[in-house]
Amino acid sequence: MRALVAAATGLAVAFAVVLTLTALGTPSGGTSPEPLLTTVPAHP
Repeated sequence: MRALVAAATGLAVAFAVVLTLTALGTPSGGTSPEPLLTTVPAHP
């Protein structure tokens, strides 16, 4: 029975976190105009 209560509590906490993050909305950020370096530069 304690395991069922613990599972229900964990589910309620996870649901509350999801609702809180949803209420806050998406962050207003931007992307960098410079591309990311994905290749290793050649060694001299």
